[in-house]
Amino acid sequence: MRSPVLLVIAHGSRDPRHAATVHALVERARWLRPGLRVETGFLDFNAPAVPRVLERLAAEGIEDVVALPLLLTRAFHAKADIPAVLHEASARLPRLRIGQAEVLGPSPLLRSALERRLYEAGLDPSRKDSTGLVLASAGSTDPEAIAVIAEIARELRHTGWCAVRPAFASASLPRTEDAVRQLRAEGVRRVAVAPYVIAPGRLPDRIAAGAREADVIADVLGAAPELARLLLRRFDEARAEVRAGARVAAAG
Repeated sequence: MRSPVLLVIAHGSRDPRHAATVHALVERARWLRPGLRVETGFLDFNAPAVPRVLERLAAEGIEDVVALPLLLTRAFHAKADIPAVLHEASARLPRLRIGQAEVLGPSPLLRSALERRLYEAGLDPSRKDSTGLVLASAGSTDPEAIAVIAEIARELRHTGWCAVRPAFASASLPRTEDAVRQLRAEGVRRVAVAPYVIAPGRLPDRIAAGAREADVIADVLGAAPELARLLLRRFDEARAEVRAGARVAAAG
């Protein structure tokens, strides 16, 4: 079976840093797997829009696409927005088979990328056990997404940090600054903030503003090599499901 095209679907932003970061991450994935065709599409604000990318691929005669949401949790965009866009495109482009991969998180690779960014920001790994960590995400009204962030914070707590608190830039509480102050009130002298977001933008800037009283503030995950590897892992998982389905159909 010919390898599908990997279509990375990002939300998009008016902040030009967002698209630049997405393109850098996709380029790293291309470098890791030269034989794979990887395209990028955006839901809003940036070009090319997802429907236009799919139309172009169909016009080229491409038959199979794996659409991968560039998201860390299964919230509204993964459950509603992206499936709706893909369903509409499938109806218009019946010769193009479109599968949807899982979102990126949770994954040990994301935890590795978080710690990479913290160490790059100046945190001494040997002082991890005396450092409180704020895991700061964009926030969501989806209970499943909030539960995932809470579970990641619990898992991080068992990897050597003296304390870990989740925080959110929108929709949910606590805010980053409140989580930092809570750790200080509990006697934690050194506090680090790790943004659990992929690309810069309004909400990551809000996280950074709330981290002013912290000792270390990491950069967004961005084009970390762990994220590029995770993109390819999710693609491989989705492609394996497509192949298994094809085998079942042939046997039937």
